[in-house]
Amino acid sequence: MQVFPQKLSDSHAPLQLLLFVDERSGSQQQIQQIYHYLKELQEEYAFELQSIDVGEQPYFAEHFKLVATPALIKIYPEPRQTLAGSNLIAQLQSWWPRWQQAVAEKLQSQNAKPEIVKSSQNGMRSIADSAEVILMADEIFSLKREQEKLLEQLQFKDQVIAMLAHDLRNPLTAVSIALETLEAGLTREAQTPLSPSLVAQLFRQARTQARSIDKMIAGLLQVARGTAAELDIQPQKLELEKLCHDVLSQLSDRANAKSLKIETDIPRDLPRTYADQEKVRQVLINLVDNAIKYTPSNGTIRVLALHRTTQKIQLSVCDTGPGIPEENRDRIFEDRFRLERDKAKDGYGIGLCLCQRIIRAHYGQIWVDCPPIGGSCFHFTLPVYPN
Repeated sequence: MQVFPQKLSDSHAPLQLLLFVDERSGSQQQIQQIYHYLKELQEEYAFELQSIDVGEQPYFAEHFKLVATPALIKIYPEPRQTLAGSNLIAQLQSWWPRWQQAVAEKLQSQNAKPEIVKSSQNGMRSIADSAEVILMADEIFSLKREQEKLLEQLQFKDQVIAMLAHDLRNPLTAVSIALETLEAGLTREAQTPLSPSLVAQLFRQARTQARSIDKMIAGLLQVARGTAAELDIQPQKLELEKLCHDVLSQLSDRANAKSLKIETDIPRDLPRTYADQEKVRQVLINLVDNAIKYTPSNGTIRVLALHRTTQKIQLSVCDTGPGIPEENRDRIFEDRFRLERDKAKDGYGIGLCLCQRIIRAHYGQIWVDCPPIGGSCFHFTLPVYPN
């Protein structure tokens, strides 16, 4: 608390005022006029005045419920009274005689000036105590928030460790078997050399499982940065048709293993988009991978593109799986949310959350709907590359 110049303060005065000011350039002239007027009043009547900068001590403004500055508050004698507004000096001129009368009545009722001074000082002490209580309450609230975040991170860490132990075991085992088979078949001691087609199949299996592991780790690292973390988006001119076919080719082994039919409807005249190629690839891989996971054998997956407006392109990934309950179609994009039916399946419940963050970073939208014939359709939009 900044104390006003001593010649404007009398520690033995029963009238006690607080002046709230700020650093705005537009209010400096008004503040100086108030200071000058108070100095004139001080020459005729003793009072104690303290000045508070709301920028440096905002908790005082909260304590006194101020809505504007500059403001002048009479804190003693009670009742407390606040003057504020562009005509503060005019208000002070009107109230000044009444404040003097209130002080005189207080002195007369107590009939002892030292007691009045003591009460005034106690009033100041209570204000300081109240400010300290406000500060402590804010600090306690902040500490509780930090504690909740730390507990959430610890719980997530435990969940990740448990899921890693389960989910990484399968792809690691597959990679290990493929490599061991290749090693055994390619050594000179091998009695039955591996055929070229089997070697190629084993290499594809190892690569696919290694990419699955890399995807898990990349997803966990991005979530660990927090939901408010900014993604490093580097947009460029991008041909979505080629990217879609690359992703479908990358995941073709998984689709073939379930005898799934893949259909595409991507116009050849689809304009190029302005987006980060690797980030959009991550979204497509996640959506197509989910479609393969949840579509039963002999089902169908469709990848569609639509030039919605002159500014937006829409991509859709549809499947013939079980669909998404209507009440959960917004929640599935929440961090680590999983449907009850899916909790026994591999995964972390973070893929769709990452997709949403990536698409929103491109100023697009992502949503899901379920056609009447069944299944799910995930849609997202991206900006068209400006010509």
